[in-house]
Amino acid sequence: MQDNDLKNKIENVLRTYPENVFTVEKIADVLRYHGSAAFKLIVQELAGLERDGVAVVTQEGKFQLNPEKQKLSGIFHANDKGFGFVAYDDLAPDAYIAPDNTMNALNGDTVDMEIVRPAQPGSDKGPEGKVTAITDRKYKRVVGPFTKSDDDNGYYGQVKLTDKKIAKYQFYINDVGLHPTPGEVITAQITEYPNAKHPDYMVGIADEVIGSVDDPGIDILEIVYAHNIPAEFPEEVLQAADTIPDHVTEAEKVGREDITKQNLVTIDGESSKDLDDAVTAWKLPNGNYHLGVHIADVSHYVKPGSLIDKEAFRRGTSVYLTDRVIPMLPRRLSNGICSLNEGELRLCMSCEMEIDPSGNIIKHRIHPSLMRSKARMTYTAVNKILESHDEKTMNQYKELVPMFEQMGELHKILYKHRKARGAIDFDDNEAEIIVDEKGHPIDIKLRVRGLAERMIESFMLAANETVAKHYYEKHVPFIYRVHETPDADRIKTFFETLTAFGITVKGDPEHVQPKTMQNILKKVAGKPEEMMVSVMLLRSLKQARYADQSLGHFGLAAPFYTHFTSPIRRYPDTMVHRLIHYYQDNGINSETKKKYATVLDEISTTTSEYERRAVDAERDTDSMKKAEYMNDHLGEEFDGVVSSVMKFGLFVELPNTVEGLVHISRMDDDYYQYVEQFMALVGRNTRRTYKMGQPIRVKVVNVDVEQSAVDFDVVNPEETPTSNMLPKRSYQHRDNNHRNNDRHGHSNSNSNNFHSNNRHGKSNNSRGGNHNRNKR
Repeated sequence: MQDNDLKNKIENVLRTYPENVFTVEKIADVLRYHGSAAFKLIVQELAGLERDGVAVVTQEGKFQLNPEKQKLSGIFHANDKGFGFVAYDDLAPDAYIAPDNTMNALNGDTVDMEIVRPAQPGSDKGPEGKVTAITDRKYKRVVGPFTKSDDDNGYYGQVKLTDKKIAKYQFYINDVGLHPTPGEVITAQITEYPNAKHPDYMVGIADEVIGSVDDPGIDILEIVYAHNIPAEFPEEVLQAADTIPDHVTEAEKVGREDITKQNLVTIDGESSKDLDDAVTAWKLPNGNYHLGVHIADVSHYVKPGSLIDKEAFRRGTSVYLTDRVIPMLPRRLSNGICSLNEGELRLCMSCEMEIDPSGNIIKHRIHPSLMRSKARMTYTAVNKILESHDEKTMNQYKELVPMFEQMGELHKILYKHRKARGAIDFDDNEAEIIVDEKGHPIDIKLRVRGLAERMIESFMLAANETVAKHYYEKHVPFIYRVHETPDADRIKTFFETLTAFGITVKGDPEHVQPKTMQNILKKVAGKPEEMMVSVMLLRSLKQARYADQSLGHFGLAAPFYTHFTSPIRRYPDTMVHRLIHYYQDNGINSETKKKYATVLDEISTTTSEYERRAVDAERDTDSMKKAEYMNDHLGEEFDGVVSSVMKFGLFVELPNTVEGLVHISRMDDDYYQYVEQFMALVGRNTRRTYKMGQPIRVKVVNVDVEQSAVDFDVVNPEETPTSNMLPKRSYQHRDNNHRNNDRHGHSNSNSNNFHSNNRHGKSNNSRGGNHNRNKR
C-alpha cells in the first residue's frame, strides 16, 4: 500500500542531500522510522521513487537523488534587506538565500538554485540555497512618474518606482525611444536588471506615456499597468463588437425555448451595468420548488477564435478598481446585447432545477432560451421587501412580492442544506471606498450582505453545482472551479495552535473534512479569539483555481463545482457555456470529446493566473486608497482590533477595514517578546499582552500613500490586558535583534507564500471570485 506522506519525506531527504548516497537503514534513521514494518515501507517507497525517475540505485545498492533531478527551480521571494527565499517544493520548507547568493534576482523571478546547506532533520527551518540562474523575469517593464535630476548617472532621466516590491531600486531611462517630460507617467521596458556592476539600479527604454501625475485617476492607472492588465481595447476589437446587432434577430430565436412569459428578474447592486443573471422561482404542486437561473448567453456572441474571443482570453476577467471597471468584453456587449436589461429580449443559457424541501436538487434541465427581464431589481429593494417589509417598496413591486417571498424560503432551505454538509462560511467585511470626482477617497463604508445578497448567492451556487455535476457524469472534457483539500501538515499545525489556545479539536489532519472546519468556527463564534481562528483557518486552506478535472470544492463542501453564472466578466464561465453549446449541438461521443480535450488545461491555468492578477490589482488599489483616506486623518484616534501579531509588531484593523502597523520600535513602554505558541507580543516587565482579536485604541502617526502603509501608535498602553504567556526562561536574556525585523516579517525561512496577499495574510481563497463575491 502506497504511503504518499512517507514517499514525500524520503524524496525530501534525497533532495536535501543531493550529493549523498543512502542505505535504507540511513534513511530510516534520518526519518526516525524503526522496526521491520517501517523498513519494508521505506523499501517499497524507494522502489516507487526509482520507477518515477526521482531516485537511482548505485552499484553498491544504495540510493541517491537522480542527477537529472538535482537542479531545483522555484519562485524567488525577495526581502528588503537583500536576502530572500525560494519556494521550490509544495511540501519542503522554502530555501533561505543569503544576500551574496541571490544573483540580484527580483521578487517573483523564476530561478534555478542549488542547496548549499541542507535542512537539519527535525528542524522546522528550511535549507539554505544559492541561485544559479534566473530563468524567467516577473518584471519585464515598469511604470511610474518620469523625473530628471543631476543624479541620473549620465542617463536621460529616471522613473520613480512605486511598486513596493521593487521600490528600493533606482530606474534610469536610456536616451533611446521616447523622450518623456518630467511629470509624465510612463511605462518602460527593462533592458538591464540589477547585476554585480550595478546592484542597486535598473535601466530601460521609455515606450509609452499613459498620463500626467496631476491627472485624476492616474494612480489607479499606474497599478493597472504595473500588473500588465490590458487597459484599452484594440481598435479592431471595438470594430468587431460594433458589427454585432444590438437586438435579438429572428434567426437567433430558432432552437431556443421561449421563457419570456416567466417572471424573470435581475437582482444586483445599484451601480451594476453588466447584468448577466436573472432568476425566477415558484412552488410546485408536489411541495417542491422550481428554481430557474438564466444566464446571458455570451458564448453566442463571442465566437471561438474571433478577435473578441482572443481579447477576452487575454484579459481573463473584468477588474473592479474603486471607481472604475476594466471590462473583459467591450461595453457594447457587456452593457448592451449581453446584459439582461429590463424589458429587452435577450438570449440566455438556462439551468432549471426542481428542489425538494430538504434542499436536494432532484431534477434539472440545462438549455438555451429566449428571455425578457420583468424588473431590474436591486439588493436594496429586495431587502426592503424581505427584511423590513417596506410598504412603499412592496406596493411598487406587488406583482413580484409573492415570488420574492418564495425565493426567501428557498434560500433558507438551500443554505441549511449547505451548512448540513459542512460548507464553511467566512463572513468577511468588504469595504466600499467612496471617492470624489477627482478620485480622492472621502469615505469608507462596509458593504452589508443582506438576505437578498445571500439569496442570490444560494441560487448561483445551486446552478454552478448542477452544471458541474451534469457534465462530470457525462464524462466529457469540461472546466471546473476547484478548491482542493488542504495539506495535512498545514492542518496539523492549525490544530496544534488551536490546542495551545485551549480549543479542543476532533478530526484527522490526514483526512480533514469541511464539517470539522465549520465546527471550529461555530465553536469560537462571538468570542475574542474568533478573528484569530478565522484568519488561521484561511491560511491553512489552498487557493481556489480552475482545472480541467473535477477535484471538488472544499470550502463549499461540494463534490462538483464550476463557474457558469458570470460569463460577461469571467472567461471560464464563457468557456463553460461554449462547451454546453458544443455538446448539445454535436452530441457526446468519442469524436466530440476530442475537440476540447487538449486545450482546457491551458485555459484553466491561464485564467487562474489572470484571476490572481486581477485580485492583486484590486487589493493594491484598495490599500492605496485606504492609505490616502487615512492621510486625511493623521493624529486622530480610532478604536480597532488586533488583526495579526508578528515579531516586528502588530497589525490593527479599524471598523472600516483599514489596517495599520504598530511597529515594535514604537512600543517603548516595555520590552516586548514574541511568544510563537500563542502568536502574541508580551512585555517582559509589565506582562502586557497583545494578541489577535483584542480590542485596542490607536492613533494615526504616519501614512505612506505610495507604499500603502499606515502606522499607528497604541493609545493608553497601561490599559492593555496582562497574561502569563511569557516562559520564565525567556526573560532571563535579551535578544535585541528582534526589534530590527523588517516591516513585512520575513524573519524565518519557512515563509508561506499562500499568505502573501496582504500584510498579514488574509485571503478569500475559498470564495472563488473577486467582484460580486456573493455570486461565487
